[in-house]
Amino acid sequence: MPHRVAVLALDGLLPFELGIPHRIFGRSLEPAPGNKGAKLYEVVTCSIRPPGPVRTDSDYAILVEHGPEALATADTVVIPASYELGPVFEEGRLTEELAAALALIRPGTRMVSICTGSYVLAAAGYLDGRPATTHWSSADHFQRLFPQVRVDPDVLFIDDGDVLTSAGVAAGIDLCLHLVRRDHGAAVANEIARRTVVPPHRDGGQAQYIHRPVPEPQFATTTAARAWALGRLDRPIQLRDMARQESMSVRTFTRRFREEVGASPGQWLTQRRVERARHLLETSDLSIDQVARDAGFGTATSLRQHLQAALGVPPTVYRRTFRASADTP
Repeated sequence: MPHRVAVLALDGLLPFELGIPHRIFGRSLEPAPGNKGAKLYEVVTCSIRPPGPVRTDSDYAILVEHGPEALATADTVVIPASYELGPVFEEGRLTEELAAALALIRPGTRMVSICTGSYVLAAAGYLDGRPATTHWSSADHFQRLFPQVRVDPDVLFIDDGDVLTSAGVAAGIDLCLHLVRRDHGAAVANEIARRTVVPPHRDGGQAQYIHRPVPEPQFATTTAARAWALGRLDRPIQLRDMARQESMSVRTFTRRFREEVGASPGQWLTQRRVERARHLLETSDLSIDQVARDAGFGTATSLRQHLQAALGVPPTVYRRTFRASADTP
């Protein structure tokens, strides 16, 4: 059976964020010729009340066809942001209606929040003693309201195993793609990202707020250097070589790169090489040594260290996991 995702629609919801899980999970298919594979997820939207309209922050309501009982059947519950959280946002406590709905969730269900949906998770106790994030503009208030939560206001999302939180709005796309990648591998996640016309991977530790996300007219960027580096990931890449592609000093290039990308050139290169290694481990029969060379890590030991740091598993275990998943009828 497909993995069942229940999206909890609360009054005051943001329609864009409500649609993210449906777009990402709902369009994720098993790899197959012609993209005719079976759906990997079943996505349902539910309310904390019987089926009926739910208010949005816009000039229309959404008719939700499932009540809170859908939460009891979910493998993953996603809580998008809402602008009408009431005592959840003001006092850090659940309403009786919301508490009763959340009580239906089975132990072990994966819990996910987008933006200020994290307030609901925190008020319900899911984030006690855990790292979490939320929209950067709410981070200080969130930390004061929930001192037991270890808030990181700078990152796009945090994966703490069975509980995951994301920053605002589009960071929800990054988190959902991360979950698809975690569940089914980079190839499936990259395909849905391509169809959604979004970057296939933004690391969760990337900064929420990038000072210069869109270069000013005639302003020098680091785009050409990144394209140059992506074409030669299997070879040594020095910072000075990347800077030379843009005719900048190393100091200026490093500053511009971080302003535009939200990470240092070294961090960005490592992320791209990990992504390349994951793709090769999932889709090829290359030896671990060859994967390490083709991804630019040089040695199997270096690949093992970087993959362990990024994913928590060594290359052989990662390959075995996704090969077993692909071979399962």
